[in-house]
Amino acid sequence: MTDRPIRVRYAPSPTGHLHIGNARTALFNYLFARHNNGTMVLRIEDTDTKRNIADGEKSQIENLHWLGIDWDEGPDKGGDFGPYRQSERKDIYLKYVNQLLAEGKAYESYKTEEELQADREAQQANHEMPHYVYEYEGLSEAEKQAKIEAAKAKGLTPVIRFHIPADKTYEWQDIVKGDISIDGNTIGGDFVILKRDGMPTYNFAVVIDDHLMEITHVLRGDDHIANTPKQMAVYDAFGWEAPVFGHMTLIINGATGKKLSKRDENVLQFIEQYRELGYLPTAMFNFITLLGWSPKGEDEIFTKKEFIKLFDEHRLSKSPARFDQKKLEWVNNQYVKKTDPSELAALALSNLIEAGRIAKDPDPKTIEWTRQMISLYIPQMSYTAQITDMSSIFFDDRDSLTEDELKELADDNALPVIKAVAEKLHHLDTFAAYFVNELVNSVRLSSGVKGRKLYMPIRIATTRHMHGPQLAETIELMGRDKVLANIDKTIAEMTK
Repeated sequence: MTDRPIRVRYAPSPTGHLHIGNARTALFNYLFARHNNGTMVLRIEDTDTKRNIADGEKSQIENLHWLGIDWDEGPDKGGDFGPYRQSERKDIYLKYVNQLLAEGKAYESYKTEEELQADREAQQANHEMPHYVYEYEGLSEAEKQAKIEAAKAKGLTPVIRFHIPADKTYEWQDIVKGDISIDGNTIGGDFVILKRDGMPTYNFAVVIDDHLMEITHVLRGDDHIANTPKQMAVYDAFGWEAPVFGHMTLIINGATGKKLSKRDENVLQFIEQYRELGYLPTAMFNFITLLGWSPKGEDEIFTKKEFIKLFDEHRLSKSPARFDQKKLEWVNNQYVKKTDPSELAALALSNLIEAGRIAKDPDPKTIEWTRQMISLYIPQMSYTAQITDMSSIFFDDRDSLTEDELKELADDNALPVIKAVAEKLHHLDTFAAYFVNELVNSVRLSSGVKGRKLYMPIRIATTRHMHGPQLAETIELMGRDKVLANIDKTIAEMTK
């Protein structure tokens, strides 16, 4: 742990929407900062202009806020260390590029893409690891300058490459992995720090930004381990102190055991998808926090305040985190049960409108009916979009019953019970759940039929389904006309 005031950053590229893995990175940085009374910085790394998407930054910010993650400095908040978009920091990077050029620690490289490709093919043929071959090897300074002038005469635009020191080992004490040591000769040779379009590359810009923004700790995915020696080399070139690094283990698909890939269509991977399905942000916050981190004890459900209090970076797991979709549904269901029904109803209503079950801009009467209907399903609902299929009995008219349903109606008592219920429902003064329950009890007493042989025929006849929520409440919400029509259709099917 450093003695400096703790400052961390989440630095997404606006090349896509907020992914589960990126959300976890943001969340762990957030918890680390808040636990240690530190500062959280949001920085947008948008130098890869070809891959940036129009609403990439907006998606990141909106979905981070939805998850309950906030920050102290960023493009939307400002701060003393801005600008907080890399595209607005080009002059800053150029200053440090020129310093390295002047000190002989970087140089202009005129190798064309064709020459680089030829090098890669030759290395592959020789079973060598891909690496950059120094284009001025063995040349005197005069010969080097002559080669550069010839390239300029052809109209070639150079990239700027950083000179990796030979035979240097890069070592650091990683928060998650422990001691890491990487031979500098294995990292691919001199790497580009400024592209032909004048934009810096990731491994250069991130060092300049982290140093100038006084970032003390860098928590990120372990796919960045290979980048760390390059970044440490740049820190060394300027004589700067590197931050404390922590590389979190990858997330794997719990069903396949393979690395969670954006191409894996069996797992929903973007926060927006979970928002649209009606998952709750508090549940997502909880679930993602436990992907690669665990508190002491067996509890799995915590509030954000509890997570902030409990967070200990030394409990970040060294083993891959398993993404279990069923576990996420279970976690969300725990929050559903505790959430204000009106909030759930609003989410579920949106899902029903999106599915075309309810018309857009419903009138107050429809909204109230929908809220009552949704409340029947809350206990078993893992996420609110499930309401679309769960509530099908209220929206679909089934032409025929299933074989299993017809078997339930084959009992000799089924038809008399159904007819008795129909007669009483027809004359029921107040069509409400309480009186429906009283009605069913009266049929039970008068017929002597009870248990499954009573309730199953009534449910199938009134709703045209074998399973559903509380029967009396369902009958009330379906309404007298629909219920009686269902009974008539069922009796006709039983007696044909």
